[in-house]
Amino acid sequence: MRQIDFTKMVASGNDFIIAELKNSTNSKQLKNLAKKTCDRKYGVGADGFLVLRKSKIADVKMRIFNPDGSEAEMCGNGARCIALWVNAIRNTSPAQAGKAQYSILKIETKAGIIESQVNGNNVKIKLTDPKDLRLDIPIKINNRPLKVNFINTGVPHTVIFVEGLDKIDVFNLGRQIRYHQKFKPAGTNVDFVEVLSDNSIKIRTYERGVEDETLACGTGVVASTLLYAIRYTLYATSLIEVHTKSGEILKVYFDRIDGKFTNVWLEGKTKIVYMGVYHV
Repeated sequence: MRQIDFTKMVASGNDFIIAELKNSTNSKQLKNLAKKTCDRKYGVGADGFLVLRKSKIADVKMRIFNPDGSEAEMCGNGARCIALWVNAIRNTSPAQAGKAQYSILKIETKAGIIESQVNGNNVKIKLTDPKDLRLDIPIKINNRPLKVNFINTGVPHTVIFVEGLDKIDVFNLGRQIRYHQKFKPAGTNVDFVEVLSDNSIKIRTYERGVEDETLACGTGVVASTLLYAIRYTLYATSLIEVHTKSGEILKVYFDRIDGKFTNVWLEGKTKIVYMGVYHV
């Protein structure tokens, strides 16, 4: 029997298992490990399994596995957890634990290099510039026409603006859109967004790979904010507050120059819940 040391962390209601594993652990093994550890009845229980490895181009490399075993290119709240983990635990003595060791930490992901800044339990990450923007995509759900918006903020997101967000059937509608032929073969995360004020929106997300609604989704928060900026013609430097299902308000900063987004940051709280040993 093999023992794997892990840390359980949470960011805005998104919970993760973090383990630092050797490169000898292959992708098939990691996918199976993600399925087992993320199981909330027979495992540790989490929205994702984050694997840390050494990086040749950044301070650390992060691989992201969903509870169904699929691998994601990027995870916003996961990256925030990794930043806090590295600063608070990795390469620190007991006397140094909890103190930030990096003013800026660079994290290698399949979506590119993510920069992070840690201030206590508050973590801010800079995402790669968004891509693949498409507006007013016509689809049919339950034989009813619907127009949706699409953007990739490291992973694909479909964003729908609604009224009465709390009454939306996120699971069933989200699942149909997630598997819709328009977004094959990769599929899509699905964000339902309600505008609260000029600088505030509310979001609920169906996450691909988790295959359910989650309490928060970092890349979904960013995707929804940027689509809101387009729809409501926000320009220059902006700050939007995003209310998640967990109750936490995340902050998204961005620059919009000549219709393009850059310098996109996501900020919010993160927490180390506990450390343990998983028996394989």
